[in-house]
Amino acid sequence: MREDHAILPEPANSTRYLNRILNNYLLRTLLKKLFIIWVVVTISFLIIRALPGNPVDIFIMNLMDSQGLSEDEARLRAAALLRIPLDAPLPIQYLNFMSNLLHGDLGDSYVVAQGKSVMELVMARLPWTLFSVGASLLISFCLGIFLGMIAAYRRNSWLDHILTNLSAAIDSTPNTLIAIILILLVVVEWRLVPLNAFRGSLSPNVKPAFSLVFIGDVLKHYMLPGTVYVLTTLGGWMLAMRSSTMSTLGDDYVTVARARGLTDLRIITAYVGRNASLPLVTALAIALGFAVGGSILIESIFVYQGIGLLLSQAIAKRDYPIMQGILLVSTVTVILFTGLADLVYGWLDPRIHIQTGKEI
Repeated sequence: MREDHAILPEPANSTRYLNRILNNYLLRTLLKKLFIIWVVVTISFLIIRALPGNPVDIFIMNLMDSQGLSEDEARLRAAALLRIPLDAPLPIQYLNFMSNLLHGDLGDSYVVAQGKSVMELVMARLPWTLFSVGASLLISFCLGIFLGMIAAYRRNSWLDHILTNLSAAIDSTPNTLIAIILILLVVVEWRLVPLNAFRGSLSPNVKPAFSLVFIGDVLKHYMLPGTVYVLTTLGGWMLAMRSSTMSTLGDDYVTVARARGLTDLRIITAYVGRNASLPLVTALAIALGFAVGGSILIESIFVYQGIGLLLSQAIAKRDYPIMQGILLVSTVTVILFTGLADLVYGWLDPRIHIQTGKEI
């Protein structure tokens, strides 16, 4: 009796290409990142439009409050001044938004800077936020690493108790309260400088240029908000580094290093510090990514012309394109910095190598 053996057909080319894409680590990672961006963009689009009020209603209310107009007069003036496409159904608005986004167009501002490109507005404010928040995060991170290692190495000493309690107190204090206390001490109580000298990100009579005058003025306006940023983030880094260092000090390689006669400075810098700081690298990368969004409250208090102040103005006036643009830029930046953290993590710890999506 002869048996017929069926010959299985070869997979189609499209199936082979799909399997190759799914088995490629870099392409798979890229697809995951793009999917995350799409999810965040979609959710933010829906949440923003679910907020009470819309740009037209907020504009009408502001006209009625500031100029004493009736509702009908304010509505007529709003119709003449604003050209906001909110009459289309929500799915149509979403499709138009995604279509423009795929072409690199974040749209134009509705109210805050009517008719001006959102990308232009974001790019104008972004350098100030990157400088203020980014520089402060790096300063607080380095100080937190240093003080955390000292506190852990001198644990249960008077220095450890002072640093730990002070860090815990500062870390639990809202940044707005610290900003207000700083203004009261420096400006009101001690009268070291007038408040107007620190408002904004640059003096009106100073033009951007590579000069000592420009650099000095930038640093002058950075001092108060920068101090607040450093103080409000320093405690968290220090406490995290102290905890990580204390767990690392009990590892076998530290005991071996001491048995070899290495000095405490050599052990804590070359062995303990490098390994204890590994868990903080990803946290720093994520914090730097979120730094692009700025600090709404701090930038509003000091009128610092960054992304946070722009987002605050957009939220108050329900300027949808600006809100969506800033959230998109923040999301992309967080994803990029998280990927960078993986690379830095592998450089700090040679035991970790990424090959086809596996750690060996």
